[in-house]
Amino acid sequence: MFCRLLPAAALVVLGGCMEMDSEAIQSRLKLPFGQEQEQVSQGAGNFVQEDRSDGSEIFDTLLARRSVIPEDSTLSQVADIALASGARASEAELRTAKLRAEAEDKNWLPTLEPTVSLTSLGDVVTGLIVEQVLYDHGRKKAEREYAAADVEVAAVTLSQDMNDRVYTAQSLFVEAVKNQHRAALADRALAQMNRFRKIVYGRVEGGVSDKGDLRMVDTRSSSLRTQRDTAREAAQTALSELTAMTGTSFQIADVGKLGISALPEVEALAVVKAKAEAGRNIARAKVERAGQLPGIGAVASSGSAALQLVSETGLGFGTAARIKAIESTKETALLQVDEAREDSARARSRLQNRIESLKRQQAEAEGLAREGQETYRLFEAQFRAGQRSVLEVVDIYEQSIQREMEGLNAKYDTLLAELQLARDLGLLANGEAI
Repeated sequence: MFCRLLPAAALVVLGGCMEMDSEAIQSRLKLPFGQEQEQVSQGAGNFVQEDRSDGSEIFDTLLARRSVIPEDSTLSQVADIALASGARASEAELRTAKLRAEAEDKNWLPTLEPTVSLTSLGDVVTGLIVEQVLYDHGRKKAEREYAAADVEVAAVTLSQDMNDRVYTAQSLFVEAVKNQHRAALADRALAQMNRFRKIVYGRVEGGVSDKGDLRMVDTRSSSLRTQRDTAREAAQTALSELTAMTGTSFQIADVGKLGISALPEVEALAVVKAKAEAGRNIARAKVERAGQLPGIGAVASSGSAALQLVSETGLGFGTAARIKAIESTKETALLQVDEAREDSARARSRLQNRIESLKRQQAEAEGLAREGQETYRLFEAQFRAGQRSVLEVVDIYEQSIQREMEGLNAKYDTLLAELQLARDLGLLANGEAI
């Protein structure tokens, strides 16, 4: 019995010596994280690596991401609720990928297969065959690398999904706040318009003005009333959608300022995902290349052992061309990372320019609104002195209100653009919270 176990034990030892050096091409997939990463607790979280001694830079950068939203802000509370209420398919896919990687992690060990044979005397003989790959051109190692890279791709996908979810919830809340403020501004303007109408109505009744002036004031009031009702409906719709999304009712509150200057120089999640996919594609190419070449395996059964050639496709006249085609996929994978980095840089530049433009528009609109208010007060005094008509006063007042509306739109559109940029960088949620 002891003699029968020797071949199997020898195969186990030989299997453990199969590791191959990693290729230099992997060095092009390093992840610079910009700033010094903060220490994070190794608590519960999808990006915590408990079973990997070598670690993963992609997991590290995802775990080290910090939210740029102030912790005590309303938007931070919205983000926490959105994360807590989110059941994502990508999270289940990450767990599945981790299980696949765990299964592949021991693929270098021998495999056991039962055998059943019928002898010439009609006897059924059963046994076990131990198979071990001795040399496979790095196929088993590449399969483990592929499974690990697949986990990384799933992890980045989860980070993207959760940041998208937080952005959706926060953008709905910001839209509700913006439209509530627009409705409040329209309400204030309508109250002033009602005072104007009383003045014009008295002048019409006294024969000083005609009914055309009254209709003009009513038209301006009707336009403001439509804006107010539309804004209220938009605010209610956004809150209803947010409640349906999170299962939580929200009260509108001030959202404060995000502060785009607080964004660190980190790579966008789209670039991190491209790198993870490139690593997976390179590992797949290694597997396919190894499959084009014959390997050496050993089989042990009933106290005997034998060496054998193992070939998946066999050698042929097209083998060399197939290997070249497989090798070219590695370079293609790295070029895709460069394209993702370029697209990300363009998107970030576009958003940053839009943010600056919106800030300028906000400042201009607010300045024009202040000037409009000063002009309105001057016109109102002149009207009381009989130097201006009431319609001139109404016109200048409505213009100042519209400038205030434009300033409000620019203010909250700036915040939405900042949130969108933070979403693309994966900075709307802490890594350990995902």
